[in-house]
Amino acid sequence: MTSTQRLAYLKGHGTENDFVIVPDPDGRLDLPRAAVARICDRRAGLGGDGVLRVVRSAAHPEAQDQADEAEWFMDYRNGDGSIAEMCGNGVRVFARYLLHAGLVEAGDLAIATRAGVRRVHVAKTGDVTVSMGRAELFEESVVVTVGGRSWPARNVSMGNPHAVVFVEDLAHAGDLLAVPPFSPASVYPDGVNIEFVADRGPHHVAMRVHERGSGETRSCGTGACAVAVATARRDGPAPAETGTPAIYTVDVLGGSLSITELPDGTVEMTGPAEIVAEGTFEPAWLTAALA
Repeated sequence: MTSTQRLAYLKGHGTENDFVIVPDPDGRLDLPRAAVARICDRRAGLGGDGVLRVVRSAAHPEAQDQADEAEWFMDYRNGDGSIAEMCGNGVRVFARYLLHAGLVEAGDLAIATRAGVRRVHVAKTGDVTVSMGRAELFEESVVVTVGGRSWPARNVSMGNPHAVVFVEDLAHAGDLLAVPPFSPASVYPDGVNIEFVADRGPHHVAMRVHERGSGETRSCGTGACAVAVATARRDGPAPAETGTPAIYTVDVLGGSLSITELPDGTVEMTGPAEIVAEGTFEPAWLTAALA
């Protein structure tokens, strides 16, 4: 990219989990880890929990095998620039952007991610629903420790790793400025998203989360799904056994999400997604960031 070229961006959020959206349909932009971190810097950049690069699946080597099912690939990067498999709030914002940009029609669509194709329903206004696939629950014993307190954690994958901890008070999670210690470290060799969960009522919980590569965020969509599934298992038999969907409201710092686990194991997430601004990067600043 030369110092005279301008690159467009947008800002969007889903329950205040905010992202910088970078349209790159032909996959021509190289986004080094340091450049993503600088873009997401809330003082020296645009600020965001992560970057959503919008690329045609056929133009991205990681998504070419999904191109027949999904035209668009969500190349998601965490706020520190690291690559992530999946981002639930990000998928909703990504879908809202595609509709905003006129790249899709309102209704049902498919989005390619590193965790596989995700089916999405996006209306012209209102909430977005994502079929997040099936949760995997593992039996490894994991312990999370904060401020002298330790809890067992439920190991859940939503295409990315989660450790779900049930606490009496969300304040017990501490300031979440650093990754809460967990053991054994070998269970999560690539790091983990850690959710702290407190009950609010029947089928209603609240959570705080330390996201891998981003720190504490206002919301985490895959985390809310992991929390709902872990809570459903704590509360009783799985929907596959009862034949009845398990529906939970999960409060996050930035709002609320509705999570449904269907009898076939599929997890659906419904929540808001908004585009709040758009513009272009200052060419000289971007050139320096990409250097």
